[in-house]
Amino acid sequence: MKAKFYTLVGAMALAFGLLGLNPSVASAQESELVVIDQVIAQVNNDVITLSMVKREIKDAVQAFVQQGMTEQKATEEVMRRQPEIIASLVNEQLLVQKGKELGLSEEVEAEVNKEMLRVAKQQGIDSIEVLDGELVKAGLNPAQIRQTLRTQFMKQAVLSREVDAKIYYGVSSPDVKKYYDANRDKFRKPESVTISEIFLSFAGKTEADVKARAQALLAQLKGGADFGTVAAANSERQSKGELAAKQTKGRVGVFQTPDLLPEIAAAIKNVPAGGVSELLRTDEGYEIFRVDERTAAGDTMAFSENTENQVREAITVERRDKEREAYMKNLRRDAYIQLNKDYQATVGPLLSVSTPATSSSITAPAAAPKDSTNHKSGNGKKQ
Repeated sequence: MKAKFYTLVGAMALAFGLLGLNPSVASAQESELVVIDQVIAQVNNDVITLSMVKREIKDAVQAFVQQGMTEQKATEEVMRRQPEIIASLVNEQLLVQKGKELGLSEEVEAEVNKEMLRVAKQQGIDSIEVLDGELVKAGLNPAQIRQTLRTQFMKQAVLSREVDAKIYYGVSSPDVKKYYDANRDKFRKPESVTISEIFLSFAGKTEADVKARAQALLAQLKGGADFGTVAAANSERQSKGELAAKQTKGRVGVFQTPDLLPEIAAAIKNVPAGGVSELLRTDEGYEIFRVDERTAAGDTMAFSENTENQVREAITVERRDKEREAYMKNLRRDAYIQLNKDYQATVGPLLSVSTPATSSSITAPAAAPKDSTNHKSGNGKKQ
């Protein structure tokens, strides 16, 4: 049952296309060591605590271990990134606060419920109540999963509304046309591919064993074995709690090449129709792809209202990383952020927080100044 819900958690993770951050989904177990909590940072009137950081660290270590890394190496790697984890939590808190200020909580809660229901149906489960029970059996905390989803959807909603939408609608029509004329190749009807896959999961196995099995299957395919037959017998991708390839023979579907994940696009880039890719290692396991068909790219689309929307989307994608970074910088500038002295030297530069706290432990969060924008002295920062 637990292996089934690793897939469930992976399905939820597909909804988290924000800033490359990995969601935390594992709950605290009763056997965990109880740690006396400590405030690591105050963010306006909220705090980042040691227990929050430890939970993020634990989840990150588990993720690396599931990818085949030893626990010792995983722990070393995650501890090296601890300042980034803390900075990420601060940024996350700022976005959640902003979302509440913008009145997005109700909208986000509806999205959380929709996602939980979608995952339940995908797993062949009739109701969210039954889903919750199965999650508990699998050692997961439904409330924690909902909170993780809530946070991720809130961050996405704020950035989409406050950054992406302003880029999309902020470009004048003449500038849209100018961009189209300068980048006509981007607006050709793209190449499309029909692909099938064989997926072998890391869950419950060592990476070496999974890789060896994948290499053996690849050798069979290159030797002339039928892809659909091999996929049906070996692929471990699940759908509604069942092995999908038993019904699909591994067929995934038709995709426009620009819509593929970059690593998949790279894996099949030079594979002709009817050919198979080399092994592709992902966070979840190893994959082998077969390119069933290829349809060449078409001519450049004429500029029209529909094309203008695509041009605006292209401009938004091109500019949003820089604009999101600037938006986060402004949120931090206008916030009251006080770091524990022990973390000032490592986390401070990531957040542009340069003034150290006066003590090594913040025992109780002080209320943020009412006009934090003008706060220039004391333990907080304002730049």
